Amino acid sequence: MSKNLFFVGIILAGAGVLSPPLALAAGLAYGLLTVHHYHLDAQRLSKFLLQASVVCLGFGMNLGEVIRVGRSGILYTAVGISFALALGLLLGRLFRVGRIQSFLISAGTAICGGSAIAALGPVTGAGEEAMAVSMGTVFVLNSVALFIFPVIGHALHLSQTQFGLWAALAIHDTSSVVGASAKYGSVALAVGTMVKLARALWIVPVALAVAVAKKSSARVKWPWFIGLFVAAAVMNSYVPWLGPAYPALARLGRLGLAVTLFLIGTGINREMIRKVGARPLIQGVLLWVVVGGVSLWAIVEGWIRLDF
Repeated sequence: MSKNLFFVGIILAGAGVLSPPLALAAGLAYGLLTVHHYHLDAQRLSKFLLQASVVCLGFGMNLGEVIRVGRSGILYTAVGISFALALGLLLGRLFRVGRIQSFLISAGTAICGGSAIAALGPVTGAGEEAMAVSMGTVFVLNSVALFIFPVIGHALHLSQTQFGLWAALAIHDTSSVVGASAKYGSVALAVGTMVKLARALWIVPVALAVAVAKKSSARVKWPWFIGLFVAAAVMNSYVPWLGPAYPALARLGRLGLAVTLFLIGTGINREMIRKVGARPLIQGVLLWVVVGGVSLWAIVEGWIRLDF
């Protein structure tokens, strides 16, 4: 029965019956209430599908907007990442979280959730338990963000540009940034996606810096899908004879995102939550609340803004 429900969830998400938040909720219900027979397959597929979906979303973006927003986003994300890493390490020490776990949770919050943890884990020499605890912490919080951010945005009457910027700076994973922004509106989706990808680019310099500091020979993984996203935006802007295909590809990206969120949700189970434990979760929650709160305050007060 649980096997059938898994495939039904994928079909409903892929057909557009389930919106991204509903797809994640359905995945969470599946992961928490049933036995997941395809856990590893879902993990591998969700990683590829997220990257492919982001590339497809590029076919709905204008290159000039990508460059303008991305250029501004680089500065904001650099400041935000430095602040989040420093605060996260301080909180980790305060709550006596393991050094590597603390760094991975901080990096996941600061840069790009599970992608940052997956990239930095090998160069820090992280073991399986440290990776699992760090991933579990950011995935749980990532899931919460997809539901509460749009509610907060509407309550504070944030514009679409403000909300997209806030989501990109304060939500861990690209999947939930795009999901929350898409729910808020098309402009929020464009801003959220582009600033989030600017934030994700910091995976590479941070991973290289850690590798040098630790004299690690582990290979740093480059986020290739960001380059393909820009290439898709180039085609949308300068290859008009393929114009009829672009809206269909962008819609395919949104549907792929819903499937991705369902798959991510199925990976969150009671065992994962138990493994995370109280102290890493407290570190992750406090760090996320401060990062989200400070970035929201700065956006509302006009300290952080985009001309979009």
